[in-house]
Amino acid sequence: MSKFNKENSMKTVNKSGHEAYSMCDKERLVTQVLCTFFNEEKFYGDTSKEIVATAEKLAKTDPKFISNLAIYARKEYHLRSVAHVLTCIVAKTVESKPYIKRTVTGVVERADDLNEILACYLSMYGKPIPNGLKKALATNLKRFNEFQLSKYNGGEKAVKFKDILKLTHVKPDNAEQEKLFNKVLNDNLETAVRWETELSTKGNTKEVWEELIEKNQVGYMAALRNLRNILNAQPSNIQKIYDKLTNKFEVLRSKQLPFRFSSAYKEIKDLPKTTNKVLDVLEKAIEHSVSNMPRLSGKTVIAFDVSGSMDSSVSSKSKVRCCDISSLLAVLSTKICDEYMVFSFDTKLYKTNIGTNAPILEEANKLARCYGGTSLELPLQYMINNNIVADRLILISDNVINSEWSGGYKQTCQALADKYRKTVNKNLWVHAIDLQGYGTQQFMGGKTNIIAGWSEKVLEFIKLAEDGIDTQVKRIENYGGND
Repeated sequence: MSKFNKENSMKTVNKSGHEAYSMCDKERLVTQVLCTFFNEEKFYGDTSKEIVATAEKLAKTDPKFISNLAIYARKEYHLRSVAHVLTCIVAKTVESKPYIKRTVTGVVERADDLNEILACYLSMYGKPIPNGLKKALATNLKRFNEFQLSKYNGGEKAVKFKDILKLTHVKPDNAEQEKLFNKVLNDNLETAVRWETELSTKGNTKEVWEELIEKNQVGYMAALRNLRNILNAQPSNIQKIYDKLTNKFEVLRSKQLPFRFSSAYKEIKDLPKTTNKVLDVLEKAIEHSVSNMPRLSGKTVIAFDVSGSMDSSVSSKSKVRCCDISSLLAVLSTKICDEYMVFSFDTKLYKTNIGTNAPILEEANKLARCYGGTSLELPLQYMINNNIVADRLILISDNVINSEWSGGYKQTCQALADKYRKTVNKNLWVHAIDLQGYGTQQFMGGKTNIIAGWSEKVLEFIKLAEDGIDTQVKRIENYGGND
């Protein structure tokens, strides 16, 4: 069962100064790591310093947990920067020394992860670089070929591959690798043919896109992020892009966060050349992301936050807002529930009817509207007042309640959960999905499941927690087995 130790959950206040429960170090770190693009401001400020402080503390007592969390964040939630930060903390901490190699190997998926990890370490801790990190960087550099190194070697990077070679004095395994490393050191790498360079040199035209598509040089992420340009160019072989985007294997392998599909949808929905065909393509693609999820029997109440604090974007480089993610996860949740009711809330509660066969992206786009304060208590109050017998409440929010229900600043929403269980259904589960990781919670105790993140993967932990099999923190503790 997922539960927070009642004796160890201390009363505190949230970012709005209202009562909340504190989290233990592991739960707080997980929620903050999985809801962050590192060094990005949020509505209630940046949590990056808190992440580093907590991770450094835990690395001394449970170094494997920090190693697991770094790899989990990178592989399962596809978060790069924060995974690099955690890797550097592992490399710096004496107690983490046995885990340096496994952490670097687990976090490095692209060649430029190596550059970013070294640059991150220099930024955080300066020199000297630990020998364990040098060896891990050297070992992993050998994984990549000339195309992969050339692809990520340009630009104004603070650290390049030749800097890693000079630092680590890596020994090549064979003559071919020695030749490659000499090219890196002498800046003689072959220029990688990429869709970006082709468009830059030849122009963003129909003919160029046709050539790129025919040569299979447009990867899944590139196709998704360039869908607007591709539609405007109208290449004759655009069906190949549609086939790629709707291929279930390609969807799962691409590791796209759900809001990437939502962003693409918003970019193209109002274009003059957009037809139902491409909208159906995106709907089919995102449907694949929940197709293998365990179903939830019984009755589920889904409530998602559309308050003003959810209007902040997840990154300075992104138009995606927190409420875009909350509405999208709410609609995705309906796809795994046998019977459900859906509500959005700010300082009021809004009942939202979503049909079983409703298109995910279209519905989420309609629902992503941000308004006033955060009355997190409203869904439970409605359930009590109307005697709604539900098996679970899925609550999707930044969890910073700021209403003053019956003196709410003096008590958490746990009081309402207790009342509901006493008067309506003693077996109610509360699954609180945290989208911002501010480090406090409104619920605790038995049949309480605190989950965090922007990925559809958070939904997996609902059925697992109810079955007593797994929770998010437990999953991370055991991630990677006994290695």
